[in-house]
Amino acid sequence: MHQKQPQTRRQQRIEEICAGVIRALTGHSGIRYRGRRLHTGRQPLPIHAPHLQADPATDDFSSFRGVADSIALRLQHSDAVLHRTLCPIDPVERLIFELLEQLRSESLAPDNMPGMGHNMRHRFTKWLEAFHQSGLTGSSVGILLFTVSQICWSRLSGLPVPEHTEGLIESTRAGIAPMLGEDLAALRKHCRSQARYAEHAGAIARLVRQMILDEVAVQHLPMKPGDDEQINSTFKLWLNFESNDSTAQDGLAIGESRAVENANRSYTVFHDKYDRQENARTLVRGELLQEYRDQLDLRVVELGINRPRLVRQLALLLSTPAQKGWSFGEEEGQIDGRRLAQLITSPAERRLFRQAQYKPHTDCVVSFLVDCSGSMKTHAEPVAIMVDVLVRALQQAGAATEVLGFTTGAWNGGRVQRDWQLASSPAKPGRLNEVLHIVFKDADHSWRQARRDLAALLKADLYREGIDGEAVDWACRRMNERPEKRRILMVISDGCPMDSATALANDEFYLANHLLQVVAQHELHGNVEICALGVGLDLSTYYSRSLATGLPQSLNNELFFDIAQLIGGHRQHSKPAR
Repeated sequence: MHQKQPQTRRQQRIEEICAGVIRALTGHSGIRYRGRRLHTGRQPLPIHAPHLQADPATDDFSSFRGVADSIALRLQHSDAVLHRTLCPIDPVERLIFELLEQLRSESLAPDNMPGMGHNMRHRFTKWLEAFHQSGLTGSSVGILLFTVSQICWSRLSGLPVPEHTEGLIESTRAGIAPMLGEDLAALRKHCRSQARYAEHAGAIARLVRQMILDEVAVQHLPMKPGDDEQINSTFKLWLNFESNDSTAQDGLAIGESRAVENANRSYTVFHDKYDRQENARTLVRGELLQEYRDQLDLRVVELGINRPRLVRQLALLLSTPAQKGWSFGEEEGQIDGRRLAQLITSPAERRLFRQAQYKPHTDCVVSFLVDCSGSMKTHAEPVAIMVDVLVRALQQAGAATEVLGFTTGAWNGGRVQRDWQLASSPAKPGRLNEVLHIVFKDADHSWRQARRDLAALLKADLYREGIDGEAVDWACRRMNERPEKRRILMVISDGCPMDSATALANDEFYLANHLLQVVAQHELHGNVEICALGVGLDLSTYYSRSLATGLPQSLNNELFFDIAQLIGGHRQHSKPAR
């Protein structure tokens, strides 16, 4: 995992930059990457052109910038509603039609942005290289699609096909050019009219489809239902363009929970009579807790974090101007009624005004919700150090803080699962474990009063399984009872919710779907700002504001300053490594 962590952070930075580019070019403020996929709000944006499927493991930053520019032009110049009405039903025709519409949008790049054209050419060329190196051009269908994509791109962009592929496609181009000639010429002519362009793009798509059928017939291979899928995978597209099938991203399994759907999209709990909320000090012996505290103090000192600078940054991000009295004897501002008599006694006097004095004031509470599932056990010490430093710095910046944790009272369901089995194991029972919510520090106590309790984060046997959705809801409800105007919840986790008993009795997506619902509900209400720190993983699938990091390697000043930006509501925009 440690080798993957820098790559995860680098990719998140690239996505933040690219999403910012798209927002700037289109004016759509809600566009974000979530789980490696571009979303507007919580709705994924369809991206069907094959050269827009960049690979974080192999593609460079310029390729991702090219993808961002291409997507922005598609959003600017393609009417999605009109496109859906014009799009062919046949999957292979649709594949070609989608590509041609994307190329049309790219051809409309403004002349005063030459960098945009360079980025898109770079990305398209890189995709061609990857397509050829994969061996897909070895088949007759592959070389046909490879050739069609290039000659259409060349005609629309006004650029020659890349030199290194010219010889490869020459014979195929000579064979199909007469068939496509009239419609191919019309693409450039009508590129500014989506409807007129679609007539010729549709004609090309039908011709290419027929060529594929003819090629299959020549080889005496009957066209089977699976052949469409094989052709489609050549372009790394899906036959079902609106598919909501599950995907796995960085170890996060995401998909629709059938158990939730069967329960009318409601989350259920088999029973909660064993659920508990405990103070951390009651779960650890006093002598052991002091030993943990001494260990934590030593590690914090060794780390050498620049806390004064961190405090200043947090105060700047979280404070707002608040009136703290008046400045009298000013030459402008509001008239001071007590000095009006001076207009008679001293007509030349001009210092008859007062001005309001404003000073920074932090009216904010920040809550840290720590995932105490088993996989987080290896990160217990760096997480405890990080939370301890942040709580102390936030307090010095004037913010109230609390530290919460969530785990389960037992492994594999415990007493709840046994009760379920005694009840003849009814289907789809919902959550099937006993929840344990831990208060390491509440908002009414200072860091000094709670410093020993914070060290309980080091106790390894507290870490069992994780039911994130209920924990986020619990933390938000606690914050809603606070008087502060601004409430910020930071979730610290290394993955998706997991409780083995619940997953086996319902399905693997049950708890993940509930977490998505809870976060979406609280983000909609807006009473609590929710952000997340992913330990080795990108948690943007669940949280719109997130930061990926690797612990303990990245536990340094830079990480703390990045976290301060995240808490303050800003994403990190540092440049990715090339």
